[in-house]
Amino acid sequence: MLAQAAANRTSLIEQLVSANKATFLELARFASDKFGYPLLDLGAFDDAHIQKNAVDRKLIASHRVVPLHKRGNRLAIAIADPTNLRALDEIRFQTGLAVDPVVVEESKLAPLVAKLSETVEDSLKSFTSDDINLEFTDEQGPDKADEAANLEVDDAPVVRFIQKMMLDAINDGASDIHFEPYEKNYRIRFRTDGILREVAAPPLVIKDKIASRIKVISRLNIAEKRVPQDGRMRLVLSKSRAIDFRVSTLPTMYGEKIVLRILDPASATMGIDALGYEPEQKAVLLEAINRPYGMILVTGPTGSGKTVSLYTCLNLLNKPGVNIATAEDPAEIPLPGINQVNVDDKAGLTFPVALKAFLRQDPDIIMVGEIRDIETAEIAIKAAQTGHMVLSTLHTNDAPATLTRLMNMGIPTFNLASSILLITAQRLVRRLCTCKKPLDTPVETLLNAGFTEGDLDGSWTLYGPRECERCKGSGYKGRVGLYEVMPVTEAIQRIVMANGTELDVAAQARKDGVNDLRRSGLLKVKQGLTSLDEVLGSTNA
Repeated sequence: MLAQAAANRTSLIEQLVSANKATFLELARFASDKFGYPLLDLGAFDDAHIQKNAVDRKLIASHRVVPLHKRGNRLAIAIADPTNLRALDEIRFQTGLAVDPVVVEESKLAPLVAKLSETVEDSLKSFTSDDINLEFTDEQGPDKADEAANLEVDDAPVVRFIQKMMLDAINDGASDIHFEPYEKNYRIRFRTDGILREVAAPPLVIKDKIASRIKVISRLNIAEKRVPQDGRMRLVLSKSRAIDFRVSTLPTMYGEKIVLRILDPASATMGIDALGYEPEQKAVLLEAINRPYGMILVTGPTGSGKTVSLYTCLNLLNKPGVNIATAEDPAEIPLPGINQVNVDDKAGLTFPVALKAFLRQDPDIIMVGEIRDIETAEIAIKAAQTGHMVLSTLHTNDAPATLTRLMNMGIPTFNLASSILLITAQRLVRRLCTCKKPLDTPVETLLNAGFTEGDLDGSWTLYGPRECERCKGSGYKGRVGLYEVMPVTEAIQRIVMANGTELDVAAQARKDGVNDLRRSGLLKVKQGLTSLDEVLGSTNA
């Protein structure tokens, strides 16, 4: 039998089973009894507890063994052929540990050995292919990016895998890619239409290679793993199209989590009609941004589309005879013809410093990425009062809350009343896919949601999500904006001057015909663009 096994290049156990001399289980029981080693059913063993890094991968493959668990200076080794004393000796020498053999069935050991002994390149073949070969650049140009890439030994499988994840995210319309290491697994998630979903679970062993490669391309310090870092990279898809990625690293218990924010320049040029403003809201917004001076504020939580709204307005205003300057942290999408400045607090280039510099550069329009403190707010308001159009963002829940927030920051009420022209609050909700289905909903539910009895006239149909290949079973495809466009009328100015509350401002806005976020969402439901659940989940009554 030994001679036949050698001739067939198989193990003695496989030769015995193929000759119908015994089964794998019978041989395992015999070896356990003969050598006095414990018998283990690998099928009942949780392979998450396997000590994958305890034994060299080459030894695992050549000797067909699996390191099961380590206790003190002893290492339990799963082996189907206890006569292989050479394997036990080499493991003992390589690890410096005492080896305790555990007999297992060859049929259950073989697939586990194959899984543990595969290389990173083999494990990534299921995720990518060899024909992906795109170019990475950074803000300093291709030469600098190539120079940075040479700082680390080339690892083609990892590079192709990262490129594949980026391409998949772009094709799916994702806004973010999350690379997340955990104790026993590694996962990659895309945020598509505001919802995170897992798309890949590569081997945990590649977590450091992925982090290092992304950091090298983004010009980050690959040796620094204790503090968060921010960077930027660009993926060149063709001569006419490149996608920017904003990179953020975060040290966690089990490695660095990396988030890539996808910054597609096409999103800033899709036009105001694609954003989802109602005709009346659009008319009010266009009238405000075409005023010669004043301030326009866009509010909402992170990820609500504020930047795209501001960039859309800037594109409408971007003409050869207009001087536009922006201060952002950081500038997300390059806009030709607009002077964009990245604030850098460490270097002393803060929002107030940038704003003061802008005012010495003869600007017509100023965009401030975010009003975070009273100094930035004061300079922006003074600029709006001295002949400049100022656009900015603020983190508040709705338009009326913005005025009280600025008052609480310490801005005098007369400055607010005289400078702010319009406030827009917004949210993004998922758009129903074309596979949507009509729903039969009780009238009481619709009335409780905010519909009036006049709305329920039977002229429209309430739709909900279904499932199809286009939306990948979610029932939604893309997103649409909900807006509360509140012009600061004379009545609202009087309320502000009298130190009125947020409720006072909101009540007057309703009298002026301003739809709040909930009402705007209900209009989208009537139009069949989104579902009632989406609106209820993103707005307050």
